[in-house]
Amino acid sequence: MTAPSTSTSTTATPSQRIAVLGAGPMGLAVAYQLTLEGHRPVVFEADDRVGGMTAAFDFSGLQIERYYHFHCISDAAFLQVLDELGLGSKMNWVATKMGYWYQNRLQAWGNPVALLRFKGLGLVAKFRYGLHAFLSTKRNDWKPLDRVDATDWIKRWVGAEAYEVLWRRLFDYKFYDYSSNLSAAWIWSRIRRIGRSRYSLFKEKLGYLEGGSQTLLNAMKNAIESRGGEIRLSSPASKVVIEAGAVKGVQTAAGMEAFDKVISTVPLPYVPRLMPDLPPDVLASFAALKNIAVVCVIAKLRKPLTENFWLNINDPEMDIPGLVEYSNLRPLSPHVLYVPFYMPGEHPKFQDADEVFLAKVRAYCMKINPSLTADDFVDMRASRYRYAQPICDPGYLDHLPPAALPVKGLWVADTSYYYPEDRGISESIGFGRQLATSAALDTLPTTSAA
Repeated sequence: MTAPSTSTSTTATPSQRIAVLGAGPMGLAVAYQLTLEGHRPVVFEADDRVGGMTAAFDFSGLQIERYYHFHCISDAAFLQVLDELGLGSKMNWVATKMGYWYQNRLQAWGNPVALLRFKGLGLVAKFRYGLHAFLSTKRNDWKPLDRVDATDWIKRWVGAEAYEVLWRRLFDYKFYDYSSNLSAAWIWSRIRRIGRSRYSLFKEKLGYLEGGSQTLLNAMKNAIESRGGEIRLSSPASKVVIEAGAVKGVQTAAGMEAFDKVISTVPLPYVPRLMPDLPPDVLASFAALKNIAVVCVIAKLRKPLTENFWLNINDPEMDIPGLVEYSNLRPLSPHVLYVPFYMPGEHPKFQDADEVFLAKVRAYCMKINPSLTADDFVDMRASRYRYAQPICDPGYLDHLPPAALPVKGLWVADTSYYYPEDRGISESIGFGRQLATSAALDTLPTTSAA
């Protein structure tokens, strides 16, 4: 998705009273852009902090995100807002490494030499895999892939051997029963984003913000409030009030509050509950959407697990597609590690106790690095998010109602709406700012499909 064209000055449109539901990156971006254009939004957030999946928590004295985030050199919308808020100098870029755990062996990954040296894959399979990754990075037109199944697309390019070794478990342990019905365009966008983070054929460069995402979240919150906007934490909207085909306001525990417009950025599965008076066909569209849940374990270790930031995993004894050694990007002591367990929210495993996941992480890490002992785990926590990842099947955008719903003054979007891009802070900011301008002017936002 290209950087949106956003205004940083007040427009000629009259000031409007606009409610924004959700204070994640997209909701904050909506409110931030509205204030730049002369409006005074009111943001309603159920949590006691801003940020959504980017929100930080107190991890035994360390303020850090509950779910890992990193930034690529192609994250134009993110970098633009950093500059606007005077935070550009707090961005740091690091040459990072990637690894692959396969056949009980830790191997280098992520560049042509590592691919050639990879043990457990034939030469022809390596060539086909490398060619596919290279062409995906160079490709810009995703629409021919929109209605193509991702597994068929990958198998056709890389062959059965490379798919089995390098891809199958990544699909199976993230999407389970949905892995055979994913959009090739969505998978392509993930390959391209990481590929374009490379500053040479052999090295990748990723970024972190000093203080983590909270630095940006606090700055956006302060900018919104300094321009007359309002952010109400621990204040969930219970209903969007609709009468005679138009928005009237928002119902909360404090009562009904009138608004000219409402822009919702909460996960789409919440929409039918929040907006029961939408037309039945629109409600059915939202109800039919599927999402993946996540249980994300974060651990403090006395020493590194590996030298890699990202470690892909193909191991029949590990039910994860990979893990993130965050301290190999952002220097932290003790060493910080994220291990996400993805699964459908209805999967029985999602109900397992936190200690089940913590015990798995300890066992997996000690298998990967036998020098680790139980005493090396300083602290561990598990966080859960029911609607962490939309399941993007072929033709995904066709299933989504337009962001401007058939109710005057009502706009709805979440991370699904910048498909085929994967969920990310930069994408949420870019689309959120477009959405704000479009809603204020009653025009259609420009999505990545345009």
